[in-house]
Amino acid sequence: MAGTLDTKLPLILVIEDDPGVAALETELIEDLGCEVVLAGSGKAALDWLATCTSAPTLMLMDFSLPDMNGTALLDRIDESGLTRPPFIVATGAGDEHVAVDLMRRGALNYLIKDHAFLNVLPTAIQRALSDLAVAQRLATAESELRIAAIAFEAQEGMFITDARRVILRVNRAFTRITGYVPEEAVGQTPKLLNSGRHPPEFFTAMTDSIQSSGGWQGEIWNRRKNGEIYPEWMTITTVNDAQGQIVNFVATLTDITFRKQAEDEIKHLAFYDPLTHLPNRRLMADRLRHALAVADRHGRHGALMLLDLDNFKSLNDTLGHDAGDQLLVEVASRLEACVRDGDTVARLGGDEFVVILEGLDENHKAAMQAESVAVKILAKLSQPYQVEVTEGVDSSQVRVSREHQCTSSIGIAMFDNREAAAEELLKRADTAMYEAKAAGRDTLRFFDHGMQAVLSARATLESELRHAIAEEQFLVFFQPQVDAAGQATGAEALVRWQHPQRGMVSPAEFIPVAEETGLILPIGFWVLHQSCRQLAEWGRVPEFAHLTLAVNISARQFSMPNLVDEVVSLIEATGAPADHLKLELTESLLLKNAGDVITKMNELRRHGVRFSLDDFGTGYSSLSYLKALPLDQLKIDQSFVRDVLTDSNDAAIARTIVALADALGLAVIAEGVETDAQRAFLGEVGCRHYQGYLFSRPVPVSEFEAYVQRQLS
Repeated sequence: MAGTLDTKLPLILVIEDDPGVAALETELIEDLGCEVVLAGSGKAALDWLATCTSAPTLMLMDFSLPDMNGTALLDRIDESGLTRPPFIVATGAGDEHVAVDLMRRGALNYLIKDHAFLNVLPTAIQRALSDLAVAQRLATAESELRIAAIAFEAQEGMFITDARRVILRVNRAFTRITGYVPEEAVGQTPKLLNSGRHPPEFFTAMTDSIQSSGGWQGEIWNRRKNGEIYPEWMTITTVNDAQGQIVNFVATLTDITFRKQAEDEIKHLAFYDPLTHLPNRRLMADRLRHALAVADRHGRHGALMLLDLDNFKSLNDTLGHDAGDQLLVEVASRLEACVRDGDTVARLGGDEFVVILEGLDENHKAAMQAESVAVKILAKLSQPYQVEVTEGVDSSQVRVSREHQCTSSIGIAMFDNREAAAEELLKRADTAMYEAKAAGRDTLRFFDHGMQAVLSARATLESELRHAIAEEQFLVFFQPQVDAAGQATGAEALVRWQHPQRGMVSPAEFIPVAEETGLILPIGFWVLHQSCRQLAEWGRVPEFAHLTLAVNISARQFSMPNLVDEVVSLIEATGAPADHLKLELTESLLLKNAGDVITKMNELRRHGVRFSLDDFGTGYSSLSYLKALPLDQLKIDQSFVRDVLTDSNDAAIARTIVALADALGLAVIAEGVETDAQRAFLGEVGCRHYQGYLFSRPVPVSEFEAYVQRQLS
């Protein structure tokens, strides 16, 4: 084999077993500007063809080779799956039948190796290379035409115009999109599709782009043959002649109706409530910020209303969520009917709605206008609603109409060019709305800064309360409980908060916040733990071993599923005598889940824990519950004890409680005893145990123990 390859030049594979002839052929071919690869046998040619990276442009093949003739070589190339190059055959002995067969098999020429062979060889090779180049160009052009034809009939609509923008040709997709068949479109201009939606400036900009950059693309609204206006993505490209002059315009167009619908749907989902189709929280916030900016710029006034439906949950619970959704849709409709076109009605979520009023008059007139709209809304929303519900089962189900009454509570926050940011305004409206609910519902309230001060103080208290729990800033004080002889029988454990800056914080201030936020749970269990530890310590001292300790348990704490396990674990861990621990429950606890309460009380009673019913007579006492509860004691509330000497009703209640306790076999204790006269009266009616300032205020454990020791001495 011989030859250095340069893929930029025609590559000729010369198959010749005579070295002398091969050398002459190589010299002639290289003079033509071609690269040559030599093969001295048929096998050598096959091996090279099998491994070459670039197929030869032409093959010059000696027919009579030492290992096979030309026909056999062609057969071997075909059988091996190799690409057969175009070829010229050279032979020393001409045979007419062989020549005809080789020409049929694709030979470009058949040369006889006579005295003129080397003279005709260059011309034969040049002609073959020329014919091959022409054939290649024709094949490429044909392929490009096929591709162009396929592209022209693709899914995108296409039309071609001349330089005067007269349509010359359209494809099938154009007809499918626009409705115009070729006979209707050819000869017309693209104005045939004009929707009338775009101003002249739009088309001027399009023309400028085509002239400056040779094309334009963008979104355009066109009109179909049936008159329907639709969105389209169009690309226009110019076709220039050799002198650079525009001879044609080629336009492709895609119907983007579904894409635009999807975009609109996504936008709607992003900014509108899917149920009521009102603006959602995100869009409402944007409009509120805009309203505040306008108020600031022009010195105008406005109002933000936050309204909540009263007792909406009961509708969902009784008639189902479908009925609730129907009511919400109707509420949205009624709200929109109460405001002007430029105002905003939005749904925050659940049963909360927002109304933004803009462009109100100055000062008190703005508040009067807002109040007028709010009163109108209250009246409109309080009118009866008709909701459709399904009744019956299986095949007997029917849809029936049910009337439902629903009111609302509205909080209003006014704003002008001096007011706060959007989030702050929402907080104010929310504060006022809850004030409306606290005032009895179905009413409205305006925000005022005094209201905000109360809320800020409460938020600060909650934050400090959480810190107090983490830092254990609490103390347990003890208020003695005494018998008829004035001897201490035990105490009530009362939590106190030793604030590092404010000093002792009243339980009346922080206990309600703890109840509302759930912080009563960690506080309650901390007090219970400390109380068990104290009982265990007293149990090891003979003079204190008889003392009992009453610990208040909140309703939230008692409702915890693991309450029994927690109490039993504390008793076992501290070694406290269970029968000296007295848990004080309130009557309100029985209203939520009496069965669960009784079960837990019985389980704790089996471990020796005792129970006292605190504030008895102030709630919804039920004799049936009293009989079922494993109580040890009833506690007469201090509200009855306070006026027991001056109010005949309180005196009668005290007598009744004592009599009821005797009948049920329960002990009775009176709290809030502050005078000897009160104690004397209670003793006369049969109450033998007392607690109150007459005996001692709540004190630290050291003072309580000193109190007990003084009595013993």
